[in-house]
Amino acid sequence: MTAEFQVPSPLVPTRENYFVRYCKQQADGMWAVVDVSLDGIHHGPSVPRSRRRPSGCLIQELPNGYSKIIWVENVEVDGREVHSLYKQLVDSSLAFGAKRWVSTLDRQCQRLASSMAGNIPAGDLCVIASPEGRKSMMRLAERMVMSFSGGVGASTAHVWTTLSATGSDDVRVMTRKSTDDPGRPPGIVLSAATSFWLPVAPKRIFDFLRDENSRSEWDILSNGGEVQEMAHIANGRDPGNCVSLLRVNSPNSSQSNMLILQESCTDASVSLVIYAPVDIVSMNVVLSGGDPDYVALLPSGFAILPGNGGGGAHEVGSGGSLLTVAFQILVDSAPNAKLSLGSVATVNSLIKCTVERIKAAVNC
Repeated sequence: MTAEFQVPSPLVPTRENYFVRYCKQQADGMWAVVDVSLDGIHHGPSVPRSRRRPSGCLIQELPNGYSKIIWVENVEVDGREVHSLYKQLVDSSLAFGAKRWVSTLDRQCQRLASSMAGNIPAGDLCVIASPEGRKSMMRLAERMVMSFSGGVGASTAHVWTTLSATGSDDVRVMTRKSTDDPGRPPGIVLSAATSFWLPVAPKRIFDFLRDENSRSEWDILSNGGEVQEMAHIANGRDPGNCVSLLRVNSPNSSQSNMLILQESCTDASVSLVIYAPVDIVSMNVVLSGGDPDYVALLPSGFAILPGNGGGGAHEVGSGGSLLTVAFQILVDSAPNAKLSLGSVATVNSLIKCTVERIKAAVNC
């Protein structure tokens, strides 16, 4: 198997592993899933940045449909390329370690349970026409989150080209051509991402960024319009874990209103707020239970990690937060067009202005 492990920041290199996975039922109600790297074998990286020594989890069945998970992570890593801002976090278990994988597994289990739920509160539906529409909207949000992760972390699974001459050392700009992909608008896409530290607790930043009532304080593209939540799907125990459909009511009567799909999620290791403008006609199809794979998305958003490397994403402490801001923007609808320096400058300006607005809003 091959897998890519990421921290949602351009300052932390991804870890690619080529490994074998062994799954076995150890005893009645007990299973083991173990990975170990295969070095020097065809398809494996010639000089791997990390090696998985025997790692994995034990799954024990408990009464009432619960499971007990014991996760063990043994990894050899060359961490010299990690930026000093993230060094403490990466050295802890919240970046690539057992704590993160257990937290992620727990959150994904909650999300899966929500998507399969039959007893949906009436307030959850709003403009969603049916349970099928609810599932389609959650599938669309899941694809949006995966696309965001592939862009912000320079995933090798996605063909991005890093632009070196951006005129800014702290913003990484990448580009890709999008063709023959119904899930993305055709043309040239720019991805810009930056990470920085804030002396503010992660929960405060998460609550601020996910709240539609404070969106106008940082979202330049909403143009100061009033933001209204049209649909809300809870998908976890934490009230911050949800999928929302937002409508931006333009203050200018000559401009049409904009729809935004947003997913926010949080666990002990990371908090995410990811969103993308969506076409009204396409979204109506999804809300009626139609296929979400043909809705073109370019996600942007935020990843919030604990700045002390030890506390959880909700912990209020002196460590502050590591915030990543990332945008994906279509700069030309012709895939073969030449990328202009003006487009790069515009994206750079957008991300820097957003950062300044966030800092001002949280009094930094």
